[in-house]
Amino acid sequence: MEEDMTYSESVQRLQTAVEEMEQDETVNVLLEKANRAVALLRVCREKLSRVDEEVKTILEELQ
Repeated sequence: MEEDMTYSESVQRLQTAVEEMEQDETVNVLLEKANRAVALLRVCREKLSRVDEEVKTILEELQ
């Protein structure tokens, strides 16, 4: 599910999750939201890593 999101969508959902976590919630709800945030961070990190590799490849081809 998360893998299908764009980087911008992932960041937006992550921001929403953080905002929701800042509200008073029960421990179980906070844990659920924290787990969701971690999953979204992984998606963002993976997408950034892929873009970084693509840019490096392009730059190497230019040399």
